[in-house]
Amino acid sequence: MTKLSINSLLLSELGIENANVHYQLTSDELEQQILDKKQGIVSSSGAIAINTGEFTGRSPKDRFIVKDAITKDEVWWSEINLPFEEEKFDQLYNKVADYLSEKEIYVRDSYACADENCQLNIRVVNEYPWSNMFAYNMFLRPTDKELENFSPEWTVINAPGFMADAAVDGTRQHNFAILNFSKKIALIGGTGYTGEIKKGIFSALNFILPMYKNTLPMHCSANVGTAGDTAIFFGLSGTGKTTLSTDPNRSLIGDDEHGWTAENTVFNFEGGCYAKVINLSAAQEPEIFAAIKKGAILENVVLDSNNNVDFADTSITQNTRVSYPIYHIDNIQEPSIGKNPKNIFFLTADAFGVLPPISKLTPAQAAYHFISGYTAKVAGTEAGVTEPVPSFSACFGAPFMPLHPTRYAEMLSKKMKDAGVNVWLINTGWSGGKYGVGRRMPLKYTRAMINAVLDGSLGDYTYEKYHIHSVFGVAQPRTCPGVPTELLSPRSTWNDDEAYYKEAFKLSNAFRFNFKQFEEFANEDIRRGGPQRYSH
Repeated sequence: MTKLSINSLLLSELGIENANVHYQLTSDELEQQILDKKQGIVSSSGAIAINTGEFTGRSPKDRFIVKDAITKDEVWWSEINLPFEEEKFDQLYNKVADYLSEKEIYVRDSYACADENCQLNIRVVNEYPWSNMFAYNMFLRPTDKELENFSPEWTVINAPGFMADAAVDGTRQHNFAILNFSKKIALIGGTGYTGEIKKGIFSALNFILPMYKNTLPMHCSANVGTAGDTAIFFGLSGTGKTTLSTDPNRSLIGDDEHGWTAENTVFNFEGGCYAKVINLSAAQEPEIFAAIKKGAILENVVLDSNNNVDFADTSITQNTRVSYPIYHIDNIQEPSIGKNPKNIFFLTADAFGVLPPISKLTPAQAAYHFISGYTAKVAGTEAGVTEPVPSFSACFGAPFMPLHPTRYAEMLSKKMKDAGVNVWLINTGWSGGKYGVGRRMPLKYTRAMINAVLDGSLGDYTYEKYHIHSVFGVAQPRTCPGVPTELLSPRSTWNDDEAYYKEAFKLSNAFRFNFKQFEEFANEDIRRGGPQRYSH
């Protein structure tokens, strides 16, 4: 397909007039465009470093879904899924199209979902070359043959330089990310944060797949062992999802977004990885560190005079990132599909220091914890504040889930039952006390626990081998190969039962309070999957 035909298509279908269209540029060509426009710097590793500007992360309060015939009765309208008027969308879209007209723009055809039955063809239109390079890294890349008859089903329009007028356009402020399921458009403006591009399509798939493909979309990473067993890792930012799934002894399916089909296969939505790089080191995360090379894009990092990255410097943001095509990782699954899922890990960084480092969940507990989506944030941004703050995100990805969380939980429960999957809660957070007192669980021990599950050496649940936690009711193993026994019981690491239970009940109360919003939609088994003891 030539540049001329793409330009004509844009003129006739997208309303973007007389644009200078760069179609399907290679990664090297895009990098040269970035450098020529002085929008980035080549770091010492060869990766290009860019700054996303005002926004260095997603803006959840500025994410909208057009309320129309398709969505009005299906979307869980809430503080997460905010409605947007059809007429306002059309007006705003036309403004963005006018803004991009006669500009230099970058167009890329790609697709999401490695499973061909779920494949979603995507056309991405970007104002900036580095946004288009991000799309190259993160979406699946069609072959030249596939491009000959490529027909996009969804279109992403990405205009970071366009500022909305909130009073006129119906947005909250000048930035916005809006999904229109009738017109199959993700419209993004006023923000250069590239994560909005991939999360827009992820959000769309989280509606499309369960509604029309009988497939569960998941905010998770996944890998597969030599025996063909697939492991799934759910977790919010900072819990270790990317780190723990990137294992030299297992093939990586993907690090962030997957689907689980009715045929019991697990497939990657993406063609790349988007990893946090705060405090990254070659010793702790060698695979990710090695992936930061030519073709990768570093976001909002600080470089020294020799263009070396200071991974500890958070002066721009704590959400420093890198995107790279998945083939930058040596041991990957090709195609990005796994079968025979055997173990699911729910990752949480519990800053209260009260959850066991590993525990086995019953099906009811798994559904409860999936709906809850717990981790903790450390309130260290203000001087003297050391108290952890509980953070709940339903399905470990609430900002991207248009349907009610219980819809996804019911699908997960059925798939777990049908596949005979074991579910484990992994605390990658604090041990021996809460944040400020205890210490973060060493990565080597977390890896040892997960390996013990995957190779079968941890063993099945029996009363003799496991202890039931007195507050949360989860089964914690008494021993685990490669892990000091004293670390497996969080209470014993505190050496202060009264202080431990004070924090444990504080967290259990937070779970119960958060779950009240879901109780009327959850059955009795799921409701009993949470902590049953609480303190007034």
